[in-house]
Amino acid sequence: MPLPPSPVAELLSRLDAALGALGVPWFLFGAQAAAAYGAARLTADVDLTVRLGETSVQGLVSALARAGFASRVEDDPEFVERTQVLPLVDRTTGLPVDVVLAGPGLEDVMLEAAERIDVGGVVVPVARAEHLVVTKVLAGRPKDLEDVEAILSARADRFDTREVEALLGVLEKALDQQDLLPVFQRALARARKTAR
Repeated sequence: MPLPPSPVAELLSRLDAALGALGVPWFLFGAQAAAAYGAARLTADVDLTVRLGETSVQGLVSALARAGFASRVEDDPEFVERTQVLPLVDRTTGLPVDVVLAGPGLEDVMLEAAERIDVGGVVVPVARAEHLVVTKVLAGRPKDLEDVEAILSARADRFDTREVEALLGVLEKALDQQDLLPVFQRALARARKTAR
């Protein structure tokens, strides 16, 4: 007898159905995407980015409420407008879900390139490994940098380092920073050393 889907897979299946019915493109990123690419992650929170297009925030909230998701903040419209994040909780599992409203630029690239892959038994759109690494280098927290190394180690034979370096170079110029490429290159060197 097959095992029942994990709580995260069941949640992702409902998200995919609800967003698909709205015609809203989306992709998974964060800890669940990192785990799908080989990073050992115990966190059960779910992060996704959506491109609303013609759908209103209220239309999105209503569709997700029908799919079993409730808001985690009292002042939805102002909070969402200010942060571009819709913090939800899945009423079935109690898992937190953060829905990021896509802005122009990198998120457009990530939406276009997202790959439908198996995450715990359900096939959903996931940020490409290269794009996920870029976001994690940009975040720069210790756990994000551990994820970068784990993804690089797990995908050593099929990872486009040139694409990551090009995107990080563009971001360095846009943000007037000079530390993103060195952070990535150090993580890459550590991952290669570990792989030996």
